[in-house]
Amino acid sequence: MALWSGFTIRAGGDLVYFSGDTGYGDGSLFKAIRQRVGAPTVALLPIGAFAPRWFMADQHIDPEEAVMIFKDMEARHAIGIHWGVIPLSDEGRDEPRDALVHALAKYQIDPGCFVAAEPGYVWELPQSDLTSPTLPHPGLVAITQKG
Repeated sequence: MALWSGFTIRAGGDLVYFSGDTGYGDGSLFKAIRQRVGAPTVALLPIGAFAPRWFMADQHIDPEEAVMIFKDMEARHAIGIHWGVIPLSDEGRDEPRDALVHALAKYQIDPGCFVAAEPGYVWELPQSDLTSPTLPHPGLVAITQKG
């Protein structure tokens, strides 16, 4: 309950939210974070290491819960992280990405707003969404894997 944590980074008018390892619970935590810090420009949300649910639900959200957090926080964009590199749980390597696609369809969310980041993925915030154009590298988030 105290080992892992999330954080936010504010750069000009943009807000990046990193959830860290987390369970969803009743969702009130994410609504409270939204009230306290505002809606993220981009949320980095784990979508992997979620099975079996009886064991992992308190520590790791599943892809549908990640979509629920995206909605609860009213994020403009999200990047699915924490999947596909090291087998940590019972789901298959691509199951988090595939389940994310289904959850986005279920909640009628444009799949371009919430992508599953493969190792080495680089995401650029669309120019139309930039609120801090004076930053040296505005809107750039890199997800990399070493090794």
